[in-house]
Amino acid sequence: MVYISDNDSKIISSTENKFKKITTLRLQEMKDANIKISCLTGYDALIGKILDESGIDLILIGDSVANVVQGRETTIPVTIEEIIYHTKAVLRGTKRPLIVSDMPFMSYQVSADSAFENAGRIMKESGCEALKLEGASLSVLNAVERLNEAGIPCMGHLGLTPQSINKFGSYRARGKDSDEAKKILEDAKNLENAGAFAVVLEKIPYKLAEEVTNSLKIPTIGIGAGPHCDGQILVYSDMLGLTIDFRPRFVRQYANLNEIIKNAFSQYCDDVKNGKFPSVEESY
Repeated sequence: MVYISDNDSKIISSTENKFKKITTLRLQEMKDANIKISCLTGYDALIGKILDESGIDLILIGDSVANVVQGRETTIPVTIEEIIYHTKAVLRGTKRPLIVSDMPFMSYQVSADSAFENAGRIMKESGCEALKLEGASLSVLNAVERLNEAGIPCMGHLGLTPQSINKFGSYRARGKDSDEAKKILEDAKNLENAGAFAVVLEKIPYKLAEEVTNSLKIPTIGIGAGPHCDGQILVYSDMLGLTIDFRPRFVRQYANLNEIIKNAFSQYCDDVKNGKFPSVEESY
């Protein structure tokens, strides 16, 4: 595997550097060196530890916790307190990845001042190293600029932005018509100019994602945006096959843990009911 060294931003091949801490600077160096960035979501210490040991570069404590953990239909109900709680849990299991937390719905859209206060609270109380904001309205751009000036790294998020689902009315791909595609490209440049260190591109045509990626100096992280982004992110439960009622085209399923775990639970249940567990050997 190829990793970033600590010496003059040189790129070297060494398993020793698997444990070098990933920072926003490292992500920029990876883009500049054409090294892809691997990202997944995480919500607890157990998964965080496994992600850390796997070599993942960035863990997003996403407001997707609403869907994955809380069983909610949308990400809108997630609170600042919940993001702080789950971020602290992930951090207890990690050392190397960059830890990025989502700013929940209405925690940054009201004004740059309220975004500044909420971002400061999330970062201070959770220990996260960066925050992600959706969209590129004037209020969001002002918030990104204000946070960046205060030393709070911001990641943008364009295309399909789940916090705007009630506005969109569906989870269809964005940027398929020329006007919306032009707007996404313009928004990406505005986010870069406001100080964002990276931009997530969700569910947009791969040719548009390629154009955005080539137009920006900062990294792009794709989810359903094709192979030309500087990195990729998925919700970990989707790619592990834990989620069975959500299988969009952009999710590659690397395992079928839903079936494996269900079979294990069923076997345990049967063993308990039939008196096969615990055995004498498993007793004190």
